[in-house]
Amino acid sequence: MSGLNVLKGYALCDPSKLPASVLFSQTEDTLTIFDAFPKAIFHFLVLPRVRGSLTASDLSDLRTLLSRDKARAQEVITTLERDAAVLRADIESEMVKMYGFKWPILTGFHAVPSMAHLHLHVISNDFISDRLKVKKHYNSFHPSLGFFLPITDVLEWFDAEPSCYATMAQLKPKQYEPILKEDLVCWRCDKTMKNMPTLKAHLQEEWDKVLKREETKSLKTS
Repeated sequence: MSGLNVLKGYALCDPSKLPASVLFSQTEDTLTIFDAFPKAIFHFLVLPRVRGSLTASDLSDLRTLLSRDKARAQEVITTLERDAAVLRADIESEMVKMYGFKWPILTGFHAVPSMAHLHLHVISNDFISDRLKVKKHYNSFHPSLGFFLPITDVLEWFDAEPSCYATMAQLKPKQYEPILKEDLVCWRCDKTMKNMPTLKAHLQEEWDKVLKREETKSLKTS
């Protein structure tokens, strides 16, 4: 199976056949897997399973799903949000266990995904990872550039006027793909970085400040 279709393979298979290194949890409707190339300390994908009247074609990506029956699309995304909420609670518990505090978790879709089959990213906002290697990796998750679509925003689309919904649901690649080539800007302080090594060093410095601050808070309350 090609790398492009590996998520579709997971969604179609019997979850009991997936190794523990891949599958984190499952429900009747979704699979939660570890991202194979995590871009932060915590990074998971929540996938809708191919079940009932939903076909793999219906679930190929967000754009395709939104072009199908609107009510069914809303149901799928609402289900993803429900199961992502459970996952976020698990992540926060692990954060406290490992680090003594919790920090924000982003939950959303890439406007133009790089892999087949709809998948929801649930990722901590530290962006500390050896897998964060090139500009498109970072810009695809930057919380304010617009390529990363928070699931709460997508759910709001369903309440918009039909014409607005139709426009937003198009998710035209020519609108979103240029975002991946924009300048590297720290999401914390808005400083522009000249290249990825500089950005990664800066993100590590910022993360170290967070750790130090939380350590100081812990000492004051102990």
